[in-house]
Amino acid sequence: MSDLAATLLLGLIEGITEFLPISSTGHLLIAERWLGARSDVFNVVIQAGAILAVVLIYRERLWQLAGGLAQARNRDYALKLTCAFLITGVLGLVAASRGFKLPATVTPIAWALILGGVWMIGAEWLAARRPEHAAISWRVAVLVGLAQVVAGMFPGTSRSAATIFVAMLAGANHRAAATEFAFLVGIPTMFAASGYELYKAIRHEGLHEDWSALALAFTTSLVTGFVAVKWLLGYIRSHRFTPFAIYRIVLGALLLALPAPA
Repeated sequence: MSDLAATLLLGLIEGITEFLPISSTGHLLIAERWLGARSDVFNVVIQAGAILAVVLIYRERLWQLAGGLAQARNRDYALKLTCAFLITGVLGLVAASRGFKLPATVTPIAWALILGGVWMIGAEWLAARRPEHAAISWRVAVLVGLAQVVAGMFPGTSRSAATIFVAMLAGANHRAAATEFAFLVGIPTMFAASGYELYKAIRHEGLHEDWSALALAFTTSLVTGFVAVKWLLGYIRSHRFTPFAIYRIVLGALLLALPAPA
């Protein structure tokens, strides 16, 4: 495969998988085993494209929150987003400083995919047996912040899966409401994490990148991420997350069974 095709494919994979509850880390790791590993700067840039896609999708909601802080409802929601973000940021830095993170290798990611899929099925089953509740409580905000830390420590968990299903189990069992909160809190969280990773990469590796390839991968991730998230938001209005859980279990099992490429 040509380098151009590989760049396009990696951008496509990142855009599709970043916000679907199936783990972008796991999919990129699989792809890079066959396409060749890319630099940390490349991985950060394509992730930024997917994050920007979510910003564009939620631009009206973000503007509503930013411009409507005088209203108690908007202020309360913004404070809960801030709470979740700060919990993730503080505990994430502590975990990183102490090296609390599994290596991004096939076996732990495969098990994270499988166990996460089983957990998703169980969590949605439990959430469906409670009265529907869309409001985001402080309990939800705190637990979503903690879920993001756990997802960061265990590659393959999927940040979106962890946060959506923790929110649903913690009381916000309306799929659309839980997904919106998980995605909105993911915007500052992932931009901050990407900025930190970019700083580390530049500090240790310098900038020796093919800028045209970076631009192509970023654009591909942005466009595909926009389409994927738009589709997901429509899908969850009338469908459960069960197919994603089954897909995770099957993918994890295949990763454990298939030999590494020569």
